[in-house]
Amino acid sequence: MNYTAIGRLRRAFGMVVAVFAIGTIGYWLFGLSPTDAVYQTVTTVTTVGFREVHEFNNAEKWFTIVIIITGVSTVLYTFTLGVQLVVEGQLRDFVGRRLMDREINKLNGHTVVAGWGRVGKAVAEDLVHAGHQIVVVDLEADRVADVPYPTVVGDATLDATLRAAGIEHADSLIAALEGDAENLFVTLSARAIVPKLFIVARARKDESVPKLANAGADRVVNPQELGAARMASFVARPNVAEFIDVVMHERSLEFRMQELDVPERSVLAGQTLRDANLRQKTGVLVLALRLVDGTFTTNPDPDTMIEPHQVIIAVGTDDDLESLMKLAS
Repeated sequence: MNYTAIGRLRRAFGMVVAVFAIGTIGYWLFGLSPTDAVYQTVTTVTTVGFREVHEFNNAEKWFTIVIIITGVSTVLYTFTLGVQLVVEGQLRDFVGRRLMDREINKLNGHTVVAGWGRVGKAVAEDLVHAGHQIVVVDLEADRVADVPYPTVVGDATLDATLRAAGIEHADSLIAALEGDAENLFVTLSARAIVPKLFIVARARKDESVPKLANAGADRVVNPQELGAARMASFVARPNVAEFIDVVMHERSLEFRMQELDVPERSVLAGQTLRDANLRQKTGVLVLALRLVDGTFTTNPDPDTMIEPHQVIIAVGTDDDLESLMKLAS
């Protein structure tokens, strides 16, 4: 959208209002009543020219000449800009942008995806499938023209762009721009605006990984490295790799892997895995627990105590996982 043209139209309307105000005040100072002053200004600017309210002296005639020239010029200029905006669809885009901004302002706890390339598209698709709300940020308007999610066109390295994407009330950010330097700037900006934001950054080069981590990224991912490791695992451990791939990525199957952060007052808190009996009550299989200190306990012992803010990593059907969520809450 051409914000410059919108700005020119606003200034043009301001000029028209200013001409009418100056004309009304001027004729009033020449001795006309307020009503006659407004009437004389309108007939002068619109070039209707019915008649003068009274016989003008030279000063009033020169003043009228100035009002005619400036008034007609500003009205024609404003009309031309208005036609241009309507014809080019810019006014429609402006209204659409305002509606989009209102939609983004209503979001809370969403994920901002910076960069609508191959990585950004894949990340957004998986997030939406998992039930997350997202806002896409990209510099190219054409690239996000058909995106079915809320979008912001702008430079993601700028604070204003991130704020327009609702970064201040978001839960997480995916920095998936093409260059490592750009992702570094996005990470720095987002971390400065929202210190507690969870940030995942993309890295193309190995030397960029520690830099992005130092800039504030909670996780740094090298897609090429992960892809290579995944390809190698299909050769070295084909059955394990295929099982993990199916559980994590195959959407046609009914079971999947999910995590649950145990709430403070959950009925599960204070129980052992044996007492909770999640397998029988919900149908899920608990694969691991992430403790409060960040360490993992894989294949946990049945006598392991469930504590608030631990993360349960389980596998099951959508119904099983939904039952686990309801039980925990």
